[in-house]
Amino acid sequence: MLIVGIAGGTGSGKTTVVKEIAAHFPNNEIVVLSQDAYYRDNSHIPLEERQKINFDHPNSVEFPLLIEHLNMLKSGQMIEMPIYSYITCQRSKETIPVYPAKVVIVEGILILTDALLRELFDIKVFVDADADDRLGRVIVRDIAERGRSVMQVLERYHDTVKPSHLQFIEPSKRYADIIIPGGGENHVGIGVLVSMIKQHLQKDKMSDHA
Repeated sequence: MLIVGIAGGTGSGKTTVVKEIAAHFPNNEIVVLSQDAYYRDNSHIPLEERQKINFDHPNSVEFPLLIEHLNMLKSGQMIEMPIYSYITCQRSKETIPVYPAKVVIVEGILILTDALLRELFDIKVFVDADADDRLGRVIVRDIAERGRSVMQVLERYHDTVKPSHLQFIEPSKRYADIIIPGGGENHVGIGVLVSMIKQHLQKDKMSDHA
């Protein structure tokens, strides 16, 4: 099993990169785990307090559960991936069953900040994008998907997103094996990553036949 970690700032184009990679492989060969699914359940906190949570801080993610799930997949076990709602800031009672595959992609803004999680990645990727481009995408996404107004998005960006990006996410770039500037628009960078994954799968096939 090949585990690929894809990090990058909010709105950098990680999801596009993941989709582009997945398009090159049959569905049964690749599964994607999103860091967003592993945000801590905050149902014990009043809703008003929940809405102030800094989702760009490493403490907001339940890394031990994500690590446990990756180790289970590596050992051939199925996992129940949580479902997290940004609107209620809590986990759903339902989960998504995820089965082991040849390639597991873990994507999220903070995944390279955790040393124990980094150790599980065979390839570490950082999707880089201009801060203005990222902000533009965040405004569009948060209005459409998270029910926020432009003012709420901008306030949140200046209060927590930008400071946390500079404190935690940008420095984690140094752990990356590959940096893809320009996000999902960088077809050459994505092509290099796809080739690396295919090479690894080819090696696995050859060692299976040996």
